[in-house]
Amino acid sequence: MNEHLERLQEVMRRARAEIGKVVIGQTQVIDHALIAIFTGRHALVEGVPGVAKTLLVRTLARILGCPYARIQFTPDLMPADVTGTHVFDMKSQGFSLVKGPVFTTFLLADEINRAPAKTQAALLQAMQERTVTIDRETYALSPHFTVFATQNPVEYEGTYPLPEAQKDRFMLKISMTCPDRDQELELCHRTLGEHAPEDMLEQGAVAQVITADDLTALQAALRAMTVHADLVAYAVDMVRKTRESECVMVGAGPRATQALLLAARAAGALDGRDFATPDDIQFVAPAVLEHRLTLRPEYEMEGMTADEVVRRIGEEIPVPR
Repeated sequence: MNEHLERLQEVMRRARAEIGKVVIGQTQVIDHALIAIFTGRHALVEGVPGVAKTLLVRTLARILGCPYARIQFTPDLMPADVTGTHVFDMKSQGFSLVKGPVFTTFLLADEINRAPAKTQAALLQAMQERTVTIDRETYALSPHFTVFATQNPVEYEGTYPLPEAQKDRFMLKISMTCPDRDQELELCHRTLGEHAPEDMLEQGAVAQVITADDLTALQAALRAMTVHADLVAYAVDMVRKTRESECVMVGAGPRATQALLLAARAAGALDGRDFATPDDIQFVAPAVLEHRLTLRPEYEMEGMTADEVVRRIGEEIPVPR
């Protein structure tokens, strides 16, 4: 196996273990978050309050040695509050740039759907090009700039749906659910003792496994993963099927096919292999495709969900051998 790929897999294993110290019982969530980071993409994190969405992103930033910033999206948030603006300095009699929170590496866009479309759109250029244009001047962001945007799946009063173009720029939608009973018991006992998850993070109990400078080489190591032509065809057929399904009004576009293959490749590396399999495609498909589909109203009224459509399509497409 390629030595750079072996190092990437070791880093992923260590990162999993460190995150697991403070984020309890969210194994699939942790894997999806690492897939987003090591493929250089963004993630939409969905879950009710209190399931550790913010803690997950803070922990990721700590263990990967990357700067972190948070924006609380509200209806009165303006684009300049995200990107920054030029302010007149009386002392120098000139304008100087006051950078916004987007100038970081890991950005938590908390409750992104509470801000109107013009404010949400302030992230589009940053997510696509990793640059920001302010007053006709373009500034470069971190080459590893990653957005983790959260939203509450049950509270829609006073929210603004994400534009389709913005949803498509999120590689994955990470669904965080409540822990099971045993995990919640463990969380409660730790909270009453000396090992509360938030306290452990503040006390430095979570170890940094790499520096931000290492990310470029580790992301490049994924290119050594083998992805056979029949697996590429499998991913293409799966995405194209979303456009043909009678349940779907708007299917996934070509960016979804790219995301599906990149995510599957990273999932194979997480599993300790140097090749991707159909199981990797099936593992990441719901997270990659669900938020990109718009169902027909009549099927939504019958209780159909995008996740169910993706799983049905996975059963219909012949699996390569």
